[in-house]
Amino acid sequence: MEKSRTVAPTGFGELMRRWRERRRLSQLDLATDAEISTRHLSFIETGRAQPSREMVLLLARALDVPLRDRNDLLVAAGYAPVYHESRLDAPAMAQARRALDFILRQQEPYPALVLDRHWNVLEVNGGSARFQARFLDPKEVADLGPPNAMRLMFHPRALRPHILNWEPTAASLIQWLHRDVVSGFGGAPARELLEELLAYPGVPRQFRTLDLDASTAPFLPIEFSKDGLTLRYFTTPTTLGTPHDITLQELRIESFFPADEATEMASGAL
Repeated sequence: MEKSRTVAPTGFGELMRRWRERRRLSQLDLATDAEISTRHLSFIETGRAQPSREMVLLLARALDVPLRDRNDLLVAAGYAPVYHESRLDAPAMAQARRALDFILRQQEPYPALVLDRHWNVLEVNGGSARFQARFLDPKEVADLGPPNAMRLMFHPRALRPHILNWEPTAASLIQWLHRDVVSGFGGAPARELLEELLAYPGVPRQFRTLDLDASTAPFLPIEFSKDGLTLRYFTTPTTLGTPHDITLQELRIESFFPADEATEMASGAL
């Protein structure tokens, strides 16, 4: 689990301005959303006014800043962080683990994965383990490092050769990763992962740019085929609402559902 960061001595106003520009908001837009005056916001950004702790949190919420980065804003403004980051195996996370385990079990016999903000695979259910045993060659992926959902979908020695609709599927996934980079949710590792995926052979050039018009529908159809077995799924992502723990906010649960009766029957027989 990623540890809390030490923030470089950058002024709060500058950090706030960066987040506002990242969200493509004018001072008027942000001031309206936060229900404060444009003049006061301008003074905060230029350092002429010192924001209160409550103002820092108000502006962070208005900008939809991830919890990890809200701590950075608080520190830059001279306040202590308020959001904790707990290890998933910590005693305080017992109920969260039970909830995740329940979700994974309920998805059987179909695949489900728990991912962190960098798309690393933290947990899988039995359906996912059986699917991977059928479609992944351990020798081919042994040098790819810890399992990462994006890498497994894009790498030519992983799942990519077995995805019938790889290009439209990959086009949707790469836009999710672009958005993680632009929003700041994935941090520097997300940017590094994006650059790695784009460098793989055969990745279309148009994948290199963020497409703000691309669909962000939660349902992604994906078709796998290997050795005469074809499975057609659609996937849906799930998050844990609005938790106050950094670890929980950054978790994603990716669930696969059968798109036809043949896949429903075949998944139970894997």
